[in-house]
Parts: sequence; structure tokens; C-alpha cells
Amino acid sequence: MTPGSVMAVQFEVDGQPCIAMNGGPLFHFTEAVSFMVMCDSQEQIDYYWERLGEGGDEAARQCGWLKDRFGLSWQVTPTEIMSLTSGPQADAVMTALLPMKKIDVAALRAAAGLS
Repeated sequence: MTPGSVMAVQFEVDGQPCIAMNGGPLFHFTEAVSFMVMCDSQEQIDYYWERLGEGGDEAARQCGWLKDRFGLSWQVTPTEIMSLTSGPQADAVMTALLPMKKIDVAALRAAAGLS
């Protein structure tokens, strides 16, 4: 660590307290760690997708995952994802989900036969 560098930062994400620690130059962000943002509507998905993805890696966007401008991975996910991806409609929903970048809830509901 260089003198004066930040070792830990406390912050909130949508009211959830978080702490980030500086692991030094040997440790880098990977997809092994991500934050999940559960969204109740397409409007929330659009909001978080736009803000978190601003300045991030466009090539790292798939199935509701994105990387922010710092390289941290986020999952911007509808709260109903578990119910949509289980049961007899699961294969159809997964087929619709896999080519998506930002999740389209209406398309997933349609694939589940709920439109």
C-alpha cells in the first residue's frame, strides 16, 4: 500500500450497508464476486442497468450481469426470476434469458406463458 491510500470504505447500496476493503495490487475483481440488485419492475431494472453500467465493460454484459466502471460485477435481476426459471416453463424461460444482455421481464413472462 502507498501512504495515504484508502484501506476500507463503508457505503450503502439501496439501504444495504456494505464495506469494501483494498486488498492491494495482487488482488483484482473477478466474476467470482458480484452484487445482486433485485428489482420489482422493468423500470427498476432499466434504472440500475443504466447507472451501474455507465462507463463499464460493454462486452461483459450477459443474462442480467454487467461490470461497472471499476470492474465490479453486478446482477440486475427481477425478483420473480426464481419462479420464472422453475417448473414446467423453466426450459422456455432459460432459452429466452440466455441471449439477453439486460433482462426483459415481459419477454421472460411471455416465454413462461404468463403474458
